[in-house]
Amino acid sequence: MSGPPRFVSPFHRPRCLAAAAAAPAGKAKLTHPGKAILAGGIAGGIEICITFPTEYVKTQLQLDEKANPPKYKGINDCVKQTVNHHGVRGLYRGLSSLLYGSIPKAAVRFGVFEFLSNKMRDESGKLDSKRGFMCGLGAGVAEAVFVVCPMETVKVKFIHDQTSANPKYRGFFHGVREIIRTQGLKGTYQGLTATVLKQGSNQAIRFYVMTSLRNWYKGDDSNKAINPLITGLFGAFAGATSVFGNTPLDVIKTRMQGLEAHKYKSTWDCAVKIMKHEGPAAFYKGTVPRLGRVCMDVAIVFIIYEEVVKVLNVVWKTD
Repeated sequence: MSGPPRFVSPFHRPRCLAAAAAAPAGKAKLTHPGKAILAGGIAGGIEICITFPTEYVKTQLQLDEKANPPKYKGINDCVKQTVNHHGVRGLYRGLSSLLYGSIPKAAVRFGVFEFLSNKMRDESGKLDSKRGFMCGLGAGVAEAVFVVCPMETVKVKFIHDQTSANPKYRGFFHGVREIIRTQGLKGTYQGLTATVLKQGSNQAIRFYVMTSLRNWYKGDDSNKAINPLITGLFGAFAGATSVFGNTPLDVIKTRMQGLEAHKYKSTWDCAVKIMKHEGPAAFYKGTVPRLGRVCMDVAIVFIIYEEVVKVLNVVWKTD
């Protein structure tokens, strides 16, 4: 004979249902490093073709030293003088060197980031913002050493060379040949310390912000899709944050890679001389054009990268 019916609280749920409700929406999908390398290279090449004129103006303003009679009064004057003397194509001088560098740079950046992040995610596949910072730092240092420093040195020398009365570099390969012939291989590695500091901090800040915003947007659903426009907004914000965080390092790096780099004994000596002769404001030269370029850069790169990865996930099965 059964006993009286047992009272069940309306707030009580069987353990199996409670566990199901608490379970995550699904483990986050990981991006294969090979896909990241390919998608990053494509994104980097497209982005630099769109944003190069702002990079050109930023570099010219940073090289325009206050210690000498300044050549440019500001952004508009720099653009006007360049177009008057060299035509619109003048705003694209040095594009080839940066294009050759941007493709492998973005490829290394995203490849290393995905490789490191795949190792550092938790059991649900989620990457927290602190680990995102560390993965971004590793990606930035890798791209600085293997790609950015030699390519940026060539780019800065090309742009600086245009300001001279008789430009000596006729093109990318001729310029590289001349630099190595006259300065050796180390001539393409000027400002390595400043470049590592700049790129490392750049990507650490950007990936930290992107990881934080993505985690906030997705909430408990790691596989929630993000609209490309949202990705672009997140990328622009991450780019702006990195600009205000490390423009002084970018100015020092540019000076260390210019044609007048011989004036500086080291990265620290360059910083001291800028402060002594030009004041603290000089460390933020080119901030406005850099801000515009970087916000577009990061937004475009992340949008294209994410969309290319989606296509690769369909045509390239790695699971």
